[in-house]
Amino acid sequence: MDEPRLTSLSHGGGCGCKIAPGVLSEILKGSSQLPLPPELLVGIETSDDAAVYKLNDEQALVATTDFFMPIVDDPADFGRIAATNALSDVYAMGGRPILALALVGMPINVLSTQTIGRILDGGASVCRAAGIPVAGGHSIDSVEAIYGLVALGLVHPQRVKRNADAKPGDVLVLGKPLGVGIMSAALKKGQLGDAGYAQMLATTTRLNTPGPDLAELPGVHAMTDVTGFGLAGHALEMARGASCDVQIDWSAVPLLPGVRALAAQGMVTGASGRNWAGYGAQAVLPNGFAAEDRALLTDPQTSGGLLVACEPAALEAVLATFRRHGFGDAAVVGRVLGASSSPQLQVTSGR
Repeated sequence: MDEPRLTSLSHGGGCGCKIAPGVLSEILKGSSQLPLPPELLVGIETSDDAAVYKLNDEQALVATTDFFMPIVDDPADFGRIAATNALSDVYAMGGRPILALALVGMPINVLSTQTIGRILDGGASVCRAAGIPVAGGHSIDSVEAIYGLVALGLVHPQRVKRNADAKPGDVLVLGKPLGVGIMSAALKKGQLGDAGYAQMLATTTRLNTPGPDLAELPGVHAMTDVTGFGLAGHALEMARGASCDVQIDWSAVPLLPGVRALAAQGMVTGASGRNWAGYGAQAVLPNGFAAEDRALLTDPQTSGGLLVACEPAALEAVLATFRRHGFGDAAVVGRVLGASSSPQLQVTSGR
């Protein structure tokens, strides 16, 4: 049967589908808190990447889930991106994945079983690359196409890396360049060429495998992955958790090729504006900071890079670990400042 483009079925693709940070905060504010067991090492208190539950003195279970609507039109590529993004949260906690469950919502009267099968095959291929099985899952008939994973992993309880444990004086290292949301907006408008698509696919399907090795390095204090709230949003989560101001040197932040020009042409997701509305009051930008740079600072990253806070003495080991895993774009992008009762993100310099 004739099938529409996958991206035409979604009102927002990839991590741009996330509920805006301000709205999410309002929703969660009224949720009741149950008594927490002492084995729960990480819960919802710091908006971290995954829950972590201590099993014994040597093992803790990392549990997370992530799913979204199509960010690209090729079914296998959509599956690969969604699976890579879901597994990233395990790596961001310092864990190693052990298995996944598939989450599948598809408009079965619109998409063929062959197309849906290719989405699942794409996700399964990423799980094979990560060395884990897709051990089950759940499916529903949905108006919009939705795919993702429940991802489980293991980590030593003493090597769990939360997003909240950065310390004053730490340097910040970003593992992947920014611009996925900008590229996805251009793709949806038919303005992303083959080279741009290849760049987008290469970054969104690169597993954040440095995470467990980084967690073992002395001097690495905190980690998170940059996804739907953009670099500014996830840096602010790190700042709030540490009760410190955080500074980003914008001129040092790596960008995907051509994305600044695309942003200047208006290829920006709606999520970027929602992100800024949610946390812009806690961000200080330099005078004359360009609109396209603010769009990139808040750009929702699907399957984005790890953001690592480490003491300066550990920096070379951190960068060497990234390079060993093939992340040659990893760069120092900022630092953690002193303690603050109202943590802010301070952005320095332009481009």
